[in-house]
Amino acid sequence: MPGRADRALAVVIPAYQAATTIAEVLARTYRAVSGATVYVVDDGSTDGTGDEGRGTRARVLVHPENRGKGAALATGIAAALEDGADVIVTLDGDGQHPPEAIGRVAAPASRGVADLVLGVRERSPAMPLGRRCTNWLSATLASRIGGVAVPDAQTGFRALSRRVAEAIQPRERGYDFETAFLLAALTQGFTMTFVRVPTVYGGPPSHFRPWTDTWRQARVFTRYGGKIIFGAR
Repeated sequence: MPGRADRALAVVIPAYQAATTIAEVLARTYRAVSGATVYVVDDGSTDGTGDEGRGTRARVLVHPENRGKGAALATGIAAALEDGADVIVTLDGDGQHPPEAIGRVAAPASRGVADLVLGVRERSPAMPLGRRCTNWLSATLASRIGGVAVPDAQTGFRALSRRVAEAIQPRERGYDFETAFLLAALTQGFTMTFVRVPTVYGGPPSHFRPWTDTWRQARVFTRYGGKIIFGAR
């Protein structure tokens, strides 16, 4: 049984068809936060992602079939909470979130300054144009809903305090999970802060489906139509 200090920080990495990247992401993660407990959630991959993860110190959790990024996050977060984590950092397994920034993203939650920390990317030319547009729109809507300026509402590089991770458990199972989590945290009064992280694109193609996943995220925003129209109160 790991000691309390070793369990304080957990890193949850949802991974789907990430066999070519996950080993490097894990190696960089352990160099950055050597004492963290790391969970790789293999979301029904058929390319050996889980096998690559099992070749490391990480705890590998497997979905027999692909269930979606949100389902993978929910599985990893639940495991981290069960094992006693105080702070949970989430990042993707495709290399688009630099593990070297885990410590900076986790720090406000570790110090008790914030329940939710967002790793904020710059909308630079490194980000594809379509993603820049949807990133701006979602950030604008989230800011309106929450009454605070949210610079990046789509980032999956986040740190969660135990308090917010236990309180907010969205039912969504795709990319809309992260949207639902953020908007619930904004409207339920949890403290939030933002940490700048590099904007990294390239590598394996994203599994984000522009039409289907954007529509699902839009449905989450419609629940807060009153706040979008009238503002946070």
